[in-house]
Amino acid sequence: MRVLMMGDVVGKPGRRAVEAVVPGLRREMGIDFVIANGENIAGGLGLTPEAAREMLQAGVDVLTAGNHVWDNRAIIPYMEGELPILRPVNFPPADPGRGWMICKGVLVINVIGRVFMSMADDPFRAVDRALEQAGGRTKVIIVECHAEATSEKGAMGWYLNGKVSAVLGTHTHVGTVDARVLPQGTAFVTDIGMVGPRDSIIGNTPADVLQRFRTQVKVRLGIPEGPVMFHSVLVDVDETTGKARSIIRIDREVP
Repeated sequence: MRVLMMGDVVGKPGRRAVEAVVPGLRREMGIDFVIANGENIAGGLGLTPEAAREMLQAGVDVLTAGNHVWDNRAIIPYMEGELPILRPVNFPPADPGRGWMICKGVLVINVIGRVFMSMADDPFRAVDRALEQAGGRTKVIIVECHAEATSEKGAMGWYLNGKVSAVLGTHTHVGTVDARVLPQGTAFVTDIGMVGPRDSIIGNTPADVLQRFRTQVKVRLGIPEGPVMFHSVLVDVDETTGKARSIIRIDREVP
């Protein structure tokens, strides 16, 4: 099975890039399953049902999230419905939505880190609990680790080495060059990157970000137009064992 996962998709430019690239990639590379981090798809902060449906219509099978999942409250009534959207599995149990799901034979687990992030339950125990609840119904298991610290994402990769098919990092919007298969067959990358404007600071208009840094005044962060960087990884998984055969970066620039 070939699984594609994109980094954080930022606003309308990111959504348009997904629409432009994903259908062709699915055909060209024989991709079976597509995951995207969608916590920034609605104006750069949060999700809306309309934006989520655009992504699903473009060929995404499951949308994951992170610390911005509740930034747009319009999505909350849809978190437990038919839309395949996840929020971090280690959020408080009373939060709406789910942290894992099985879709088309793939178990996807969404977990958030704690280092330099908002408070959450232990991500390691939370993933263990999700794996136990899933009950071995499928061998193909993808864990998205949405975290700030590279060490925490690396720790999650090594902790789950041999237990899951892949541990794929998101959140920083900056792709890393360490994609590899760990010794026990788990594909890993510290951060996939983003699907967002090239001429930006992690997807936002540079002038707005600079004003925040230089003045500490919280201005609204815009999303610039122009070329979009499409960052993703493709993981080839042996469905009989759940082990990853390979992981490669697929990066494109979309005009």
